Amino acid sequence: MDLSGVRRHAPQSLAGRREAAVLAPVIARDGDAHLLFTKRAAHLGEHPGQMSFPGGGREPIDRTLTDTALREADEEVGMRSSEVDVIGRLDDTRTSSQYAVRPFVGVAPDREYVPDESEVAEVAVLPVDALTDPANYESERRVDHPEYGDHRVHYFHVGGYTVWGVTGRMVVQLLERTTDWRAPAEPDRVVGADAELPI
Repeated sequence: MDLSGVRRHAPQSLAGRREAAVLAPVIARDGDAHLLFTKRAAHLGEHPGQMSFPGGGREPIDRTLTDTALREADEEVGMRSSEVDVIGRLDDTRTSSQYAVRPFVGVAPDREYVPDESEVAEVAVLPVDALTDPANYESERRVDHPEYGDHRVHYFHVGGYTVWGVTGRMVVQLLERTTDWRAPAEPDRVVGADAELPI
């Protein structure tokens, strides 16, 4: 995984939506790159049970969105800001819950991370080699979505978890910038906006 492909400069504004940030933690385990994800608690009002990177909405105490991402990672899994080397960021992305999310990429140590049960059901550290395995990836084009129109949804099925949605889009961008993996030019299928999700 070549992290030099991650951007080091960010635009100044996420105008029009509530600001949020996430941290995509890269962990070296047994000589191989892994990504740390959280499984959101089932009782949360937004995106319950989904896989995500640690993160959340910007608070008044956050001087920057980098501070938001690091604070949330500490709150959600006990990843201290002093042990994270933030190396850059991915493109801002919007969510169906009206957030504009800025994803940061950082290198974190391989140790046990303990989920805050009020927000996080599980912590999952998934190998990049498995995320880039074509057998673990599928995508579909959803048409006529009321907010997004026609859009592509990516699914990574690894270790009994499925990473998809906004986090899936972030993973695609991160992998395409740091590995030889590329999403196939065409999706596996085309479905309606309300089709059942393959998760």
